[in-house]
Amino acid sequence: MTREIIHTPKAPEAIGTYSQAVKVGDVVYMSGQIPLVPETMTVIEGDFSTQVRQVFDNLTAVAEAAGGSLQSIVKLNIFLTDLSHFGTVNEIMAEYFQQPYPARAAIGVASLPKGVPVEMDAIMHLGA
Repeated sequence: MTREIIHTPKAPEAIGTYSQAVKVGDVVYMSGQIPLVPETMTVIEGDFSTQVRQVFDNLTAVAEAAGGSLQSIVKLNIFLTDLSHFGTVNEIMAEYFQQPYPARAAIGVASLPKGVPVEMDAIMHLGA
């Protein structure tokens, strides 16, 4: 199978040697998204909830560019610098996803790019 690179200006540009997503067949591997505003490439101002929503908005833009939606995500990884925010992520995730929810992991990490408190990556299956 061939690899198709997914890119959209509606999500932040890659800030390293990676693509926003890579599609192989019906599977899309989405790179980690942090709460960057695509137009300015700066971290969105606001509280933790605002930042989580920006991450979900960025994932939405990449999913749509690949021909899917958040509901097409089968695996979501959430990286948090403070696991006490996990409840907030759950509440906001319920605004963006409907059942059946994807498989998910929440991982506590020491730090993330640009000093942000949250990053998420995903695997999406088109037609799922």
